[in-house]
Amino acid sequence: MYLETIYILSQGGKGVRAIDVGERMGFSKPSVSRAMGILKNEGYVETDADGFLLLTEKGRATAERTYERHTVLRQLFIGLGVSEKTADEDACRIEHHISEETFEAFKRHAEAARKGEL
Repeated sequence: MYLETIYILSQGGKGVRAIDVGERMGFSKPSVSRAMGILKNEGYVETDADGFLLLTEKGRATAERTYERHTVLRQLFIGLGVSEKTADEDACRIEHHISEETFEAFKRHAEAARKGEL
């Protein structure tokens, strides 16, 4: 969730700080700091000279994949009649646990529905 949040915030065109991530996610500064340390150690995030968080290539790839999963699942659930709030919450829970095979099937289904092929 942290990588996805950094990715989304960075799309706004300005630098992302740990405090921005905490505010967006509703997490405390110590929680975000601990998570950023882990993500840095694992090679997902770097910090520039001004203290802005930057996704590494590995971090960006993971964040983009997670964001795509979230977006596709959210739209699929909304298309099924689920409220936007519940669709967003459920997509967030499922995006991290769904198999690649099942996600790809959902993605094909969503694309067919979008094209009116269902």
